[in-house]
Amino acid sequence: MFAAVFAAACGAASEPKSPVETMKTYTKAVKAKDTTTMKLLLSADTIRMLDQEAKSQSVALDEIVKRETLFPESQKVFEFRNEKIEGEKATIEVKNSFGQWETWPFLFEDSQWKIDKKGYADRLMQDIQQQNDAAIDDIIRQNQIPTAPMATPTP
Repeated sequence: MFAAVFAAACGAASEPKSPVETMKTYTKAVKAKDTTTMKLLLSADTIRMLDQEAKSQSVALDEIVKRETLFPESQKVFEFRNEKIEGEKATIEVKNSFGQWETWPFLFEDSQWKIDKKGYADRLMQDIQQQNDAAIDDIIRQNQIPTAPMATPTP
């Protein structure tokens, strides 16, 4: 009997929660204002990024974690779709409060899926940089002065 109970208690490790399940747990933690759970569901790089922000504002990390959630506190309905897992990275699409789908990245750390807000911020910065580069290229193309063929000097 003891061996059976011991075997059940020490049985095979449970499967890690999927990114969608992680996001559902995160939404519940946000609504409950459970910063401990919220932090446990964020990637290590995200925690470092938020900690730097907290230090720059002279506030506690928990304050930043509570303030900078992935959605407004007023959002009541959450929809998720298109979970994609590729090795230790994953993404899911989450419908935001404006009804638009946003892609959120996840990293597999400490044997579980964690939300990668730092990766999301990095991707946004990269997208903005690409848009700025394209706008600059357009301005340069529009303002190019056509060059006339070089005339041959007359003797």
